[in-house]
Amino acid sequence: MNKELGTLYIVATPIGNLEDITLRALRILSEVSLVLCEDTRHTKILFGRHNIHAKTESYHAHSTEAKLHSIAEKLERGDNLALVSDAGTPLISDPGSPLITYLRKRFGSELRIVPIPGASALTTALSVIPVSGGRFTFLGFLPHKKGRQTVIKAMREAQDAQVCYESSHRIVKLMKELEELYPEAHVWIARELTKQFEEVLEGTPLELRTILETTPEKQKGEFVVVVEK
Repeated sequence: MNKELGTLYIVATPIGNLEDITLRALRILSEVSLVLCEDTRHTKILFGRHNIHAKTESYHAHSTEAKLHSIAEKLERGDNLALVSDAGTPLISDPGSPLITYLRKRFGSELRIVPIPGASALTTALSVIPVSGGRFTFLGFLPHKKGRQTVIKAMREAQDAQVCYESSHRIVKLMKELEELYPEAHVWIARELTKQFEEVLEGTPLELRTILETTPEKQKGEFVVVVEK
């Protein structure tokens, strides 16, 4: 095995406010040979804000096996690389898992994969929502169709808080589903965290659905939903 393998850094980036990035992350992004981005155009907005001039290349959920091989070859040459998603921490409901799995199988423990921690919508939401007992299960994005009702029914049986991400297209639908399957739930919706219209709403599924439907502007953005008894 080549002892001069490069290092892959997994770098958390802001979920909204471009100031929410660590000094270490800024240094790593400036020093690596290449930054792998979910969307290079999106990442270059961050780079422009912080005067970073690193070379970028796309890596996303639909990248091919050939792309994985190309990344591995760069590491074999000794290049240090960074992986970022559009927002937050890669692999946390963001692209990255297939790449890490591929590289660990190919290089084993010889490859250094280094986390550069920072923003995450999950931890940002839970830092302002008082989850009972501090225990929760993270579900990521719920299935769009098949298996969705099964997951929602399981929320009702769970002993700890259930946390998921939801999009603007399905947030009202989720409240309707909870209203039908788990009407007594205590629900929190954290919306547009760190952005201009950030807010946290609390109530039953019915109460929150009513708020969303009567003020459609609150249906916009990205959502973290916390459901508990």
